[in-house]
Amino acid sequence: MQNNSSQEEEAFKVRKLEISDKDKGFIQLLQQLTSCDSVSDKEFEERFQELSSYGDNHLVCVIEDTRSGKIIASGSVFIEKKFIRNCGKVGHVEDVVVDSSARGMQLGKKIVGFLTDHAQSMGCYKVILDCSTENRAFYERCGFKQKEIQMVRYFI
Repeated sequence: MQNNSSQEEEAFKVRKLEISDKDKGFIQLLQQLTSCDSVSDKEFEERFQELSSYGDNHLVCVIEDTRSGKIIASGSVFIEKKFIRNCGKVGHVEDVVVDSSARGMQLGKKIVGFLTDHAQSMGCYKVILDCSTENRAFYERCGFKQKEIQMVRYFI
């Protein structure tokens, strides 16, 4: 018989996004993060195929609660190929979100660790992300530090 921590470990495993995850609440999870309109099955499949075509250069990962069959955490990383730093690479972490019912269970830390490990395995010399002031302490606990400032220009 498995103990509680190994059962929990099995129930909350990080994995790559699958096409069937749309039906497991993936879009609803993203709606807890930011503006995310409904996405049709066709739109989801097209974007999923497009991102898949980038191979390991764009990774979306999720945690599915295998007990409920729901996606309860997600994040992504894309690899930017540069000319500087001897044609180096930079990982950009984006869209990290944990379902409100599952916060405090270290799932965000698991997602960020998975994404940063992936970037490192792809040869990135650094990983960067943008976050709100409220999330700064969380990312510091994940090993990030504040550097400079972010600027943004929206077109919508």
